[in-house]
Amino acid sequence: MNNITKKLNVDNLILQALAEDISSEDVSTNAVMRTAKQGEVQLICKQDGVIAGLDIFARVFELLDENTEVEFYCKDSDEVKKGQLMATIRGDIRVLLSGERTALNYLQRMSGIATYTHSVAALLKGSKTKLLDTRKTTPNNRIFEKYAVRVGGGYNHRYNLSDGVLLKDNHIGAAGGVKEAVTMAKEYAPFVRKIEVEVETLEQVAEAADAGADIIMLDNMTPDMMREAIQIINGRAETECSGNVTKENIARLVDIGVDYISSGALTHSAPIMDISLKNLHPVEPA
Repeated sequence: MNNITKKLNVDNLILQALAEDISSEDVSTNAVMRTAKQGEVQLICKQDGVIAGLDIFARVFELLDENTEVEFYCKDSDEVKKGQLMATIRGDIRVLLSGERTALNYLQRMSGIATYTHSVAALLKGSKTKLLDTRKTTPNNRIFEKYAVRVGGGYNHRYNLSDGVLLKDNHIGAAGGVKEAVTMAKEYAPFVRKIEVEVETLEQVAEAADAGADIIMLDNMTPDMMREAIQIINGRAETECSGNVTKENIARLVDIGVDYISSGALTHSAPIMDISLKNLHPVEPA
């Protein structure tokens, strides 16, 4: 993430996370460290995985003290190994202690998502199908989690409700049908916006294709239904399949021929990656 992105979109979120963890003071740190003292601590990987969020990790400490120095020995998207030294952080020991949990929370969560995404994307290798995330993200952490998906080799679906038209079952119900929903979306949305429609039956597939939908999402269909749906669409729209897709069941979808597979599990079910700050010790000022 570049500096503009950090300042406009990230800094405020990090500050809120820090305020959540330090409502008035860090009592533990202040009890044992009454004055400023320079120190150094190591960032160590405790399991194999794909690293993501190093800039965010560093930014936590920088927002507490701009004089904090972080020296990285790896970069986002690198495959790291258990026991690997990934960075050295130098600065006021009080800052290193107070920022530790928040910084690690971001890095562990983002690296966990990148690692899981990487493993799922590998199962699609060699096919034309792209792996997408969803809006099933942790509130106020979407920018971090969707970035981690990209680092892991996945692609981002729309970022938020302002980012594109996706007519789901309740939109269709409110409009009175697939054709009506697509027609109203075409009238309302700017022509540069693609219109995606979620369908659950083959009848709806035909209706969405005939209405001129740009993307048709095949929701919770069996593989055989999806194959038939693709024949009905016959190239008139891009295709996406969704519905409880995980690492354990995505293999059955690879040869169907859809353009996209979306998986909420990338962000809502990825386990964190085990990473620690270790070996904190005082150092003489440079």
